[in-house]
Amino acid sequence: MLAWTIYISFLGAAAQMLLPRANARAARLTALLTTVAGFAIALAAWWRFKPGEILTVTRVPWVPSLGIEYHLAADGIGLTLVLLTGLVAIAGVLFSWNVELRPTEFFTFYLVLIGAVYGVFLSFDLFLFFVFYEIAIIPKYFLIAIWGSTRREYAAMKLALYSFAGSAMVLIGIIAAYVESGAKTMSLADLAQFPFPLHFQMWVFPLVFLGFAILAGLWPFHTWAPTGHAAAPTAASMLLAGVVMKLGAFGCLRVAMMLFPRGMGPWEFHVAGFGSWRGLFAVLALIGIVYGASVALVQKDFKFVIGYSSVSHMGFVLLGLMTLSQIGLDGAVVQMFSHGIIAGLLFAVVGRMVYDRTHTRVLSELGPMHLARAIPFAAFTFVVASMASIGLPGFSGFVAELEILIGTWRAYPLLAALAGVGILIGIAFTWRALDKAFLGDPAIAGASGSPLPPITAAERVGAGILMVSTVAVGLYPRLLLDLILPAFQSPLFDGLRRMWR
Repeated sequence: MLAWTIYISFLGAAAQMLLPRANARAARLTALLTTVAGFAIALAAWWRFKPGEILTVTRVPWVPSLGIEYHLAADGIGLTLVLLTGLVAIAGVLFSWNVELRPTEFFTFYLVLIGAVYGVFLSFDLFLFFVFYEIAIIPKYFLIAIWGSTRREYAAMKLALYSFAGSAMVLIGIIAAYVESGAKTMSLADLAQFPFPLHFQMWVFPLVFLGFAILAGLWPFHTWAPTGHAAAPTAASMLLAGVVMKLGAFGCLRVAMMLFPRGMGPWEFHVAGFGSWRGLFAVLALIGIVYGASVALVQKDFKFVIGYSSVSHMGFVLLGLMTLSQIGLDGAVVQMFSHGIIAGLLFAVVGRMVYDRTHTRVLSELGPMHLARAIPFAAFTFVVASMASIGLPGFSGFVAELEILIGTWRAYPLLAALAGVGILIGIAFTWRALDKAFLGDPAIAGASGSPLPPITAAERVGAGILMVSTVAVGLYPRLLLDLILPAFQSPLFDGLRRMWR
């Protein structure tokens, strides 16, 4: 049934093309029904899923002469991210209920992107993985270029160029692995068991890891992210931060680390104090955490604050992956889910609730509007999302960052301490944004213009879905941990487990 998350999304996109172009209501309802159906299938699969299993969804020959299969399967890690995609997809539709410009085309691109993301998380053939990964690049370009705002053409092109550059690196690694393994299979399960030579893994691992990490926002290749987030329409921002950046992090884990784990081993020499790719990428992830938070602290544009916040929080994902410990890797996957929910919620507040009503994202201009009184539900939602973002206990962010910090402390104590500094800066920029955007200057708190439109029912439902999700995982983390922990004990990660023993 999980395969139907992909098929229903693509069928929904096809149905959009058959609708009258001016019928916005039909386009919205079709998109909503499609995303709800996809999430319902994912939820049913989660309910029946046995922890530790690798559930084969479908496996048929595709290009037999090259050993390529149409192989879809799910383990606990992939299923966790499929659930994330379903949640963010529904919320994105609800926060796009006001789209009037070419709505059928908008939701067509939106659903194609959702279907491709589902495909990446379920692919167990390396070629199929890459095909879905590339399909996702196309609709996100058009969503930003056509329906975006600030410098949308520039942001869309920059995102596409960075994505294709990373994809080229990944493709070279895929071809090299295929040839080195005997050019008989593209199965991820088979390649994970193949004994690639150490010298081969030493150059293929950084190539593939970096290719995927570009999309995950690794410093200093992160610059596409803030501009892309700021220019994208609300739903595209939610998807970009919520699930598209997770494609990069997922690729780092599923392909680079799972197939080439020995590439993270020590070199026989040191360069600038680094003795392994693992150490180098861990430091780059840390720089992303501190740099992203520091730049967010001085931003004047509300959406850029959240954009750089995403860079910082994705740094925690990559840092957790580099711990090479059970708790650190588990924390990285939980952070993928948590950040997807929280970033989606923050972008929904900034883009839909605030910008679409005030027509400004400049913090100094929002302050006099005293939005906490004008649109109190938006202020409440931002406070909840902010508490989750800074890792307050009771929210999913706390569970994720705690596990990552414990894993980092065991591997790199100094980096763990510096990551803590990044968290403190995160608290500072979050409070600054809350104060300037919603509370305003008490001396001019009574200043007001024309009343702002009230928060709609669709926005309340969308925000409620995301808020309940982050609280549910924060209060009962076993909802995800029972999926993720056993997944790392599967044969797929035999090579990776040998690295942390």
